[in-house]
Amino acid sequence: MHRLITTSVLVALAGLSTLPAMAQTAVKFTLDWKYEGPAAGFLLALDKGYFKAEGLDVTIDSGNGSVEAIPRVATGAYQMGFGDINSVIKYLDEDPSQPVKAVMMVYEKPVFAVVGRKSLGVTEDPKSLEGKTLGAPPPDGAFAQWPAFVEAAGIDTSGITLESIGFPVREPMLASGDVDGVFGFAFSVILNLKANGVPDEDIATILFADNGLNLYGNAVLVNETFAEGNPEAVKGFLRALVKGFSDAVADPAAGVAAVLARNETLNSDIELERLDMANAMNIKTPYVIENGFGDVDMDRLAASIETLKVSMGLTGAVAAADVFDAQYLAPAAERMLP
Repeated sequence: MHRLITTSVLVALAGLSTLPAMAQTAVKFTLDWKYEGPAAGFLLALDKGYFKAEGLDVTIDSGNGSVEAIPRVATGAYQMGFGDINSVIKYLDEDPSQPVKAVMMVYEKPVFAVVGRKSLGVTEDPKSLEGKTLGAPPPDGAFAQWPAFVEAAGIDTSGITLESIGFPVREPMLASGDVDGVFGFAFSVILNLKANGVPDEDIATILFADNGLNLYGNAVLVNETFAEGNPEAVKGFLRALVKGFSDAVADPAAGVAAVLARNETLNSDIELERLDMANAMNIKTPYVIENGFGDVDMDRLAASIETLKVSMGLTGAVAAADVFDAQYLAPAAERMLP
């Protein structure tokens, strides 16, 4: 009898060994921009197996601007992505039926800026932009907030020329003096300018957040249809991201190595400086230190929507709860950055 039981167990175990491994949930994720230092948190979560440990098969693609990431997710071409929450508000205001929502805040303080050159008459005073020519990439998240910033900072735009330019020529045009300033994310433009030979002392940065525009920045977005069908996958994705961003804060050099593995043409020193800037300015902010990474203050988000209503002509169809859904986040104690 004992022998029969043993034989039966062996047969059963043999049968188990032929079963397929548990399938992982596939998630296509789009970044807002190309592989640069601030993307380290996403890439470390992938490279260190944090997504895989959550049962996810994640692919991460570069993007073409923090506005363009939104329709990628809304259409389902990507299940999740990284984009500007203010542009999500505008997107949903135009069509509330679009199935896209923010589920984790990454840039608690937005990086929107106009960066100019002091030698061309631009200072850190927003009014120094009056009468200037500014280069504006149409898909840029900072440029999307220009109408709101104009109102918040009291800028007279009557003498300002906005020149539509592409991302690849943005910093070279400013470096050559073809424009006086450009729109962009501060940590990207500043370091790209330095790479184009513009010295630190000639760079003037006007951060929108420091001049009256109290908005949020880029967030992790999800296709709502995907989230409703795969809530545990979304929760696991966000848990993995907390680990990835924690690692990028604790060991920025490792984060930069993950970035350079995707783009060997980058300069490691520049990307390390870029990541350090993003961590200090936008990611590990005083609010995040106190409340944890990833959540938002819904009252502040609601106030930002009111700001955008007035300055961007929103119809008022969108409330804070329509834009951000915190149900997939782990408890705050599990979202503290080192």
